[in-house]
Amino acid sequence: MEWNLPAGERRYLRELARRQAEYAALPVMGERRRMWYDLNDGVPGARPPVVIETWTFDRDFMPPGIPRCESPTGAAIERILLRNIRNHELIDDDKVVPGTFDIGWFVGLDTGIKIERESATDTQGNTLGYRFIHPIKDLARDLELLKPTVCRVDRAKTLRWKEFLEELLGDLLPVEIRGGVYGHTQLTQRVIQLMGMDAYYQAMYLCPDEVHRLMAFLRDDALRVMRWIESEGLLCLNNANQASFGSSYNFTHALPERPLDGDAVRLSDFWGFTNSQETVGISPDLFHEFCFPYYRDVCEPFGLLYYGCCEPVHPFWDDVRNLPHLKKVSISRWCDERFMGEALRGAPIVYSRKPDPKFLGVDVALDEEGWAANIRQTLEATRGVAVEFIVRDVYTVHGNLGKPRRAVEIARREIDRHFG
Repeated sequence: MEWNLPAGERRYLRELARRQAEYAALPVMGERRRMWYDLNDGVPGARPPVVIETWTFDRDFMPPGIPRCESPTGAAIERILLRNIRNHELIDDDKVVPGTFDIGWFVGLDTGIKIERESATDTQGNTLGYRFIHPIKDLARDLELLKPTVCRVDRAKTLRWKEFLEELLGDLLPVEIRGGVYGHTQLTQRVIQLMGMDAYYQAMYLCPDEVHRLMAFLRDDALRVMRWIESEGLLCLNNANQASFGSSYNFTHALPERPLDGDAVRLSDFWGFTNSQETVGISPDLFHEFCFPYYRDVCEPFGLLYYGCCEPVHPFWDDVRNLPHLKKVSISRWCDERFMGEALRGAPIVYSRKPDPKFLGVDVALDEEGWAANIRQTLEATRGVAVEFIVRDVYTVHGNLGKPRRAVEIARREIDRHFG
């Protein structure tokens, strides 16, 4: 047997699945779905949803002693179920508890080049810091190391896994395959893994032609993988309770709700994402020359696009605004909020605000006044703009799980006051 579960774990996992299904059926989940649809479909006056991303502070959210399963199979299933259950019970933000158990295809991508990674632990023994061992030392010489990605899918194993899960909990939570876009649409992330940021920045001046060759290869390879996934029928619609990027949920009527005429899902039916955090230190002119054309091409096949992560987007807005199918843009801690509020006023683009994580991650107790002021600042900057709040990059709440829940309550209070 590929997957084994002790009888006790089976009973326990079914009880967790039952609890998740009960939460998914609560009336408040319908209200939250409507909130997300209103936001993403551009309904005037749509209320901003508030989400706390928990995986970065799992030391507090999923500490040792909470999981009960000892078998590898049971532990993997339990973690998914517990995350949904505990989020509702402990955080109660605007995530919609899923009424399904979602899995992905067993896909393998071989890029032909191995990138080693070294990690370091902090003073508390947690692994956060890391660095890549870059295989490209001389760009002109080492470009020949790059080979087209070889893609494989194990359909039989995926279907066996689905059948196993359906027998375990399918009567409580339907099991669905959710196939996404594999590979690297985040082109500059791949560049930094291959050669490092210092070398990349210098190469733009020292060997610009080779940088263009590198970016063109990465663009073409990303598109090759995307088209392979599409042609293999591995894409599944992601226009509902799936996150385009960073816990920003995709509920929308702007994309097909089912494949047209029984055809396979196309990339144009799909909500994609990309970002370029690694170019935070270059000028808009360099971004326009070395990045934008390749990002534009990679984004073209999608139906809708989420752009950005932690990088400030305002310096590059003249290019970012021209990315095809742009629907959401990340407004991070380092972004000029008012500039972007003005830029998006009247545009059909969601202002995906990432509030300053220091309020949840630095002190044991929440600075309630400071947090409320941070939320108000965004609401003032985004009058007439569709906005969502996605709290990310909180690496500890110091064991105080009441803090993120309280942060959600305060954010909702400020939203209520703002919208009346």
